Amino acid sequence: MTNKRKNPMPVIVVVTLVVIGLITALVVLNSQSKSAVESDNNTTSESPSIKNHPTIGEDDAPVQIIEFGDYKCPSCKAWNERVYPQLKREFIDTGKVNLTYINTLFHGEESELAAKAGEAVYKRNPEAFWEFHKNLFEAQPSQNHDQKWVTEGKVLEIAKESVPSIDLAQMKKDLHSGAIAQEVQNDMNLVNEYGIQQTPTIMIEGQIVENPFDYEAISNLINQKLENKNG
Repeated sequence: MTNKRKNPMPVIVVVTLVVIGLITALVVLNSQSKSAVESDNNTTSESPSIKNHPTIGEDDAPVQIIEFGDYKCPSCKAWNERVYPQLKREFIDTGKVNLTYINTLFHGEESELAAKAGEAVYKRNPEAFWEFHKNLFEAQPSQNHDQKWVTEGKVLEIAKESVPSIDLAQMKKDLHSGAIAQEVQNDMNLVNEYGIQQTPTIMIEGQIVENPFDYEAISNLINQKLENKNG
């Protein structure tokens, strides 16, 4: 019986596939490791631009805070009623920080309509935005928040209460305008760009606070940022 010479090609193919597989695995692991580090640090290379976004506080305040919020979100309502007043009193009113609000549409059409209403008020009367912002959160039901409550009539009613001089006919037009829709889309572009996954998300100088209801952690981080600025 004669022995047939084995063809080396299958062995070479297998080895090549194994090498390619190992390289691919290393690339994936490296990418995952990098993402995990970034996630653990909760930091970004730079803060979102706040140009054309509602901002309260001194323009030249040394520390910038961004709230990614949704008017349909019960946690956002709670944050604005429990945490924000103390933050405003201790840091915003004293000129140490400013705060910018960015719409996050995680609850569908009602979130979008509420966001458009806020943008419409801001467009016509920027100084009145924060009163409307507060009143819109107050209008959110404390229970059964999933029920439909954001309607065109409701946001116009709240706008009238918040800004007695507002032109409701003009606001109604603004609610359906492409310009206001684009402003809301600009916010969502930032939400997607910065990978925002929950509301409220509080970002201080590009660093996301792990627990937005931990006021001590927020205060400590602000003071740390202030020291870095002054140092």
